[in-house]
Amino acid sequence: MSTPRLSRPSTQTITGSMHRRRWAALAVLMFPVLLISVDNTVLSFAVPALSEALTPSGNQLLWIIDIYPLVLAGLLVPMGSLGDRFGRRKLLLVGSSGFAAISAAAAFATSAEQLIAARALLGIFGAMLMPATLSLIRNIFTDPLERRKAIAIWAAGFSGGAALGPIVGGFLLEHYWWGSVFLLAVPMLLPLLVLAPALVPESRDPNPGAIDPISIGLAIMTLLPIVYGIKELTNAGSPVLPCLAIAVGLAAGVAFTRRQLGRANPMLDVRLFANPSFSAALAVNLLSIFALVGFIYFISQHLQLVAGYTPMMAGVLMLPGLALTVGFGLLAVRLTRRFEVKHVMVWGLVMNALAYGIVMLTGQSGSVPMLMVAFGVLGAGVGMSETLSNDMALAAVPPAQAGAASAISETAYEVGSVLGTAVLGSILNAAYRSNIQLPGQLGEAAVETARQTLGGAHEVARSLGEPAAGRLLESAAHAFDKGVVYTSAIAMVLALASAVIVAIALRSVKERPRA
Repeated sequence: MSTPRLSRPSTQTITGSMHRRRWAALAVLMFPVLLISVDNTVLSFAVPALSEALTPSGNQLLWIIDIYPLVLAGLLVPMGSLGDRFGRRKLLLVGSSGFAAISAAAAFATSAEQLIAARALLGIFGAMLMPATLSLIRNIFTDPLERRKAIAIWAAGFSGGAALGPIVGGFLLEHYWWGSVFLLAVPMLLPLLVLAPALVPESRDPNPGAIDPISIGLAIMTLLPIVYGIKELTNAGSPVLPCLAIAVGLAAGVAFTRRQLGRANPMLDVRLFANPSFSAALAVNLLSIFALVGFIYFISQHLQLVAGYTPMMAGVLMLPGLALTVGFGLLAVRLTRRFEVKHVMVWGLVMNALAYGIVMLTGQSGSVPMLMVAFGVLGAGVGMSETLSNDMALAAVPPAQAGAASAISETAYEVGSVLGTAVLGSILNAAYRSNIQLPGQLGEAAVETARQTLGGAHEVARSLGEPAAGRLLESAAHAFDKGVVYTSAIAMVLALASAVIVAIALRSVKERPRA
C-alpha cells in the first residue's frame, strides 16, 4: 500500500494569503490615520464647551488648539529618523499606547494649563504615528501599482476623517461633556494595539544615520519661537519679545540647515528644497491646510455661538463642504489626464481665495447659507490642490529619498494647521477684542472674560439679566463677524499671492497631461 503524499499549498494560495494579509495590515494602519485627521477638526467643535468649562483666555484657547500640531510638526522628521533606527512598528505601538493614555487624561483636565500640557504630550506621541504608518505601507506594498493604491487610500483617510470629525464631535458634544472628544482616541487605537503585532511586519533602515540630538533640538527651536511670536504680535503688548522670538526661530532654522548640509548622513536632506517642483508642492500643501483650518476655526464658533445651532447640527451643516474636499481630491486625479498638474493646483488655490472673498463680502451679515457656499468652494479648492501637492512632492524626488519627502510633506501639513489658527485665529481675536462693546455694570474679571473670546462673552451673559445679556451677545456676535471679515480679506490676499507664486515657481516645469 503506497503512502499518501502530503499536499503542499499552491503558489496561488500562498500569494492570495499574502495579498489578503497586506490589505488587512493597511486596514489596521488606517486607524491612527483616521484618528489624527478626526482630531484636527473635532477639537474646533469643542471650543465653545471647553471655553465654558475651563474659561481659558484668548491666547490660551489658541494654544490649546495649536500646541498639538506645533509639537507634532517639530517632531515628525526626528521621529521618522528614530523609526528608521529602532523599528517603525515598534515606534507606532509606543506612540499609540502613549496617545491613548494621554487622551484619557486630557478628557478630565480641570484647567486650561492642564489641557495645554496634555495636548503637548499628545503632539509627541502623535509624531510617532504618522511617519511610521506611511513608511510601513511603503514596505508592505512592494508592487508599485498596489503601493500607489494603498497610499491613495492612506491619503483619503485624512479627508474622510476630517469629514467624520464634525459629525462625531457634534454627536459627542450634544450628548456628553467636552472631554468625550478626547476619549474617542481610546477605542480607535485599541484595534491597532491588538492587531498590529500579528498583521503588520516590522521594518527598519538597515543602515540608519546616527541619532543627532542637536538637529532635533534645532528643528523644534525653529518652529516653537516663530509661532509664539506670531501669536503674541496680535496682542496689545510690546512687540519686542514676539519679534525676538521670531528672530530666534529664524536663527535656529539657519543653524539647522547649515548642520544638515555639513553632515554626510543628515537627519533631513535640505537639498531637496532646491527642486522647484518639490518646494512649490510643499507650499501648496501648507497654504491649503492653512486656509482650511483657519476657516474651520471661525465657522465652527459662528454656527454654534452666533447662529445658535447645536454642535451636532453644526457638524451636519459642515459635512457637504468637507465631502467636497474628498470628492474634488478624487476629481483632481482625473483632471490631470487633460490638464497639467501645476495648473490644477493653482486653480485650487484660486478657489481658496474665492471662498474667502465670499466671506469677506457677506460675512458681516452672518448669512449661514453664504458661509456654507464659501466653505463648499474652499473644500473643493483644498481637495484639488492638497491632493496633487502630495503626489508632486513624492514624484519630484528620487525613489531613495521618498521617505524624507513624505516626512517633509507631513510636516508642511502640520505647520499649515498651526499657522491657520495662529495667524488667522490671532487676527480674529484681536479684531474681536477691539470691536466688542461691554455693558458698564460688569466687574473687572467679567470684562476680561468677555473681551477674550466669543465663548467668554456667552459665559458672562448667562450671569446677566435682560436686556444687558442680549446687548452683550449682540455686540459680541457683531465684533466676531467683523473680525471674520478682516481675517477673510487677509486670507484671500494670501491665497491669491500663493497662486501667483506657485505658478511662477512651476513655470519652467514641463509636463504633459496624463493619459
